[in-house]
Amino acid sequence: MRLVALIAIFCLLSVALIGRLAYWQLGQRDRLLGLARSQLERTVIEPSERGSIYDRTGTVVLATTVSRDLLWATPSEIPDARRGNVADALIGIVGAKGSDAEQLRASVFDGRPYLVVAREITPAQSELVRAGLHGGSLVGVGLDPTPVRSFPTAGGGPGTSLASQLLGFVDSAGNGRYGVEQRWQAVLAGTPRRSLAQFDAIGRPISATQQVTDPGTPGADLQLTIDASLQLKFEQELLASGTAHQAAFASAVAMDPYTGEILAWATSPGYEAADYRTVADSDPNRFSDPIVSQVYEPGSVFKMFTTLAGLETGAFTLKSRFNDTGELAVAGGRIFDADHKARGVMSVEDIVAFSRNVGAARMAMKLGPDIRSAAAILYETWQAMGFGRSTGVAVTQLQLVQAYAAMVNGGVLVTPHVVRMAAGDQLEPAPGRRVMSDARSSQLTALLRHVVTTVPSYARGTLIAGEDVGGKTGTAQIWDSAAGQYMSDHFNLSFVGFVGKDGPRVLIAVRIGDAVGSISALPVNSHEVFRRLAQDAMDTLDLPAASEVALEDGAAQAAGRP
Repeated sequence: MRLVALIAIFCLLSVALIGRLAYWQLGQRDRLLGLARSQLERTVIEPSERGSIYDRTGTVVLATTVSRDLLWATPSEIPDARRGNVADALIGIVGAKGSDAEQLRASVFDGRPYLVVAREITPAQSELVRAGLHGGSLVGVGLDPTPVRSFPTAGGGPGTSLASQLLGFVDSAGNGRYGVEQRWQAVLAGTPRRSLAQFDAIGRPISATQQVTDPGTPGADLQLTIDASLQLKFEQELLASGTAHQAAFASAVAMDPYTGEILAWATSPGYEAADYRTVADSDPNRFSDPIVSQVYEPGSVFKMFTTLAGLETGAFTLKSRFNDTGELAVAGGRIFDADHKARGVMSVEDIVAFSRNVGAARMAMKLGPDIRSAAAILYETWQAMGFGRSTGVAVTQLQLVQAYAAMVNGGVLVTPHVVRMAAGDQLEPAPGRRVMSDARSSQLTALLRHVVTTVPSYARGTLIAGEDVGGKTGTAQIWDSAAGQYMSDHFNLSFVGFVGKDGPRVLIAVRIGDAVGSISALPVNSHEVFRRLAQDAMDTLDLPAASEVALEDGAAQAAGRP
C-alpha cells in the first residue's frame, strides 16, 4: 500500500509538472518568445543618405555626403608580442604626434576589447590600413564606412569652405547645426531606415538577416539662390577689407530687390565646415552669422527712414530746408556733426547726401509737435519697414537690405530667402507687403542716386561707368559698456546701395564690424567696398533688366519667371 501510495503521489506530481509545462509551452508561448526577443533583438537605425546643396545654377556642389572610414582596433585580440608593431603602424597611419601618439600606444597595450583609433580618415589612410591587413603587418584592426558631410567648394579665405556661415555644418549624429543645414534638416536628412536584428550578450550579431520595420525616405537636395562665383568674389573682397581695417569681421549680402532672392551671403572670416570640431574648440564665435543674428547700430543709413517718415506724413519735402548748426542741444545731451562744423541752411536731400546729423535731428523733430509724438511717428515708420527691436536702435544687416529693397523696387517689402528649390520643386516666394507707393519709392531711389553723385568723395568711390548706382553710408561708434561711453577708435562701417543697367537690379548691404582706427584716415571706405562688390555682381550675374521687372501689390515677381 505504501508503494501504491508513493506511485500515486509521483503520478500526481508528474501530471502537475506536465500541466505546468504545457501551460508555459502552449499557453505562454507567445509571451515567452516576446521576452526572449526583447533580450536579443534591437532596433537598428540607419540614417538615410543626406541630400546635397547646390548653388542657383544647380551645378556647383556646396555640400554633399561622402563615405569615410572609421578606423577601429580590438587590442584584446592583438598578441602581446605584436602590440608594439601595431601601435607604431597605427601612429604612422593617422599621423599622431606627441601626447596623442603616446595615448594611442597606451590604448593598444591596455588590452581593451574595442578602441576607436580615428574617425573619418582619408581615402589614402584607408588604403594604408587595407595594405597592412593584406600584408599581415596589421592585426586586430578594421574599417567601418561612415557617411560624412563634405563641403567641397573652397571659400574666399584660407582654410574655409564657401558660404560656411550661411550653410552651417552637420554633426557626427547627422544633425544640421546652424544655417541652411539646421533650418532644412527635415528635408535634407529624410527619415532613417529602421530594422530589427538579433545580437548576443556581448553585442555580436547572431544573424545577418534583419527585419525591416520602416524603409525610411532618402534626403532631398536643395538648390539655393546664391551664385557660387559671386559668393567667392564677395568673400575674397571682404577678407581684404576686414584685414585692412583690423576688423572683427566684414560681411555683405546681395539681394534681388524684386524677388527677395539672396544672391550672395558672405562673412569673413569664415571657417571650414567639415572641420567644425576644431572650430568649436578654437573659435566657436565663427559659427554665429552676423548678417542675420547680430544686431548693431547702423549709423547714418537710417537717415533714409527719417526722410521717409517726413515724406509720408507731409512734415517736409526733399526740397525743404533746415539749419545745420554743427551742434544741437537736446534733452539728455548734445548732437554733433562728424566734423563739428556748421554748414548752414541745407535741403533735405543734401542733408542726407552729406550725412549731417544735426540736420537729420531737426528733420526728425519736425515729424510731430513734440519730441514724444515725433519719436512715435518715426518708430511707426521703422516698424512698417520691417524693424521692431525693443531698443529701437539696433538692427540686423538683413533687415537693412530688406527695408532698402522696398525703397527701390516700387514700394513692396519682400521676404529675403536663400532656397530656390527643394526636392526638385520650385519654391514660391512669400507674398510681399506694400509699404509705400510706387511714386514714393521713385523719390527715394532718386535720393539714393543724389547721395552718390552730389558728394565728390562718394562719386569717386562709388560710381561705376555704364551702371545706375545709388546708396547711403553709415558710420557708428561702438559702445564700451565697461567704460560707459562710445569708443573713439572702434566703428561699425555700413553702406547699403543698388546697382543695375537701367535701374536698381541688385541691392547690396556692406558692414565692416568693429573696424579699428581713425575715422578720418580709413584704409578703405564702406562705399568703396560696395563699388567692388557691385562691379563683381554686374560682371557675374545674368539677371533680367530692371525695365523687365514688374511688381504687384502683395507679391514681387521677376517678369518671365515661374
